[in-house]
Amino acid sequence: MDPIADMISSINNAIAVSKKQVMIYPYSDFKFSILEFLKKQELVGDVEKKGRASARRIVLNLKYNEEGEPVFSKIKLISRQGQRIYKQVKDINKVRSGHGLAVISSSKGLMTDAEARKMKIGGELICEIQ
Repeated sequence: MDPIADMISSINNAIAVSKKQVMIYPYSDFKFSILEFLKKQELVGDVEKKGRASARRIVLNLKYNEEGEPVFSKIKLISRQGQRIYKQVKDINKVRSGHGLAVISSSKGLMTDAEARKMKIGGELICEIQ
């Protein structure tokens, strides 16, 4: 199974039942960097590494607004383990007419779709946040 897909499913399931915290197993640097990027975009709360090297996991705190609604409603996985989706800069579309964002992995690191269009670089389309 795809570990990134498992992480996204865990987050979507936690949002559906209004959980405050999600444990993500097993740890990987790429998962941690995606979650740190989402924290930088102010879509999730704290992201922490827990445990020793052999049993390391990620603890993610989810963000909710004053009414108790999640900051985002859904994360949709685009690039899968068996089918990677790469986009050139001219093919990167806006998510929900600019109200969502896409996470793109490029040679310059992780960035949003708007940043990729501004810097005129394409890359692997990891997921869309709606």
